[in-house]
Amino acid sequence: MGKGASMTGWRGPVLITGTDTGVGKTIVTAALAAAAGRAGLKVAVLKPAQSGDDDDDAATVARLAAPTTTVTLARYAEPLAPLAAARIAGEPPLGLEPVVAAVHELAQKHDLVLVEGAGGLLVPMGTQGWTVRDLALRCGMSSLVVARAGLGTLSHTALTLEALACRPAVVVLGSWPSALELVHRSNLTDLTNAAGGARALIAGAVPEGAGDLTPHQFRLAAPSWLAPVLHGTFNLESFRKSTQCLSQFSGIAAP
Repeated sequence: MGKGASMTGWRGPVLITGTDTGVGKTIVTAALAAAAGRAGLKVAVLKPAQSGDDDDDAATVARLAAPTTTVTLARYAEPLAPLAAARIAGEPPLGLEPVVAAVHELAQKHDLVLVEGAGGLLVPMGTQGWTVRDLALRCGMSSLVVARAGLGTLSHTALTLEALACRPAVVVLGSWPSALELVHRSNLTDLTNAAGGARALIAGAVPEGAGDLTPHQFRLAAPSWLAPVLHGTFNLESFRKSTQCLSQFSGIAAP
């Protein structure tokens, strides 16, 4: 454990999954890596499979958060689910065992290992259609679910939490809008209730546009977006009472 590391936040391997694709998993991963790093932890980020030539999630996390280690195990050209992308490319699918081994190896050398999935929880990742839920079960991971703020999020989030019922889980809103509408405030209340019913916790909200901050701004602001369990200072009740949500995020405006 690094000097000055927080004693209250998660350690060990953590799965970062989402209710869907494009919900903000990579930026949330970077935020958690940055917050944990500021708390003094050695952080590794593992991307089992990266699909699409235009994307490099590990590079984005490295730029914004500068974790100790970043690893991507498999890369595919087509922006498809990893199992399908491997099939189209004529490549052997990624096996579960090499990913389990990579998680264990990284966990021996780091305080926190963040494993970012692809798409949602049950996307086929590789051989025999294994999913990141299978990986979480094999490695004894806690899980962070990244959810949308807008329409459709209630059912998607509830279904994901139900599928994760056997693992400790928290929910983070992946792109909290600067221009709030009724649906966003309503969903925040209903997501809190849904998460509570699933024994989960609303553990943060990352503002939209966070990925456009400079790395320095991002690392300074990240702890304010995440709850203490994620090595931050986010307080759900204070957040719910706020009417100008972006005003509480330090580091959003350029100095």
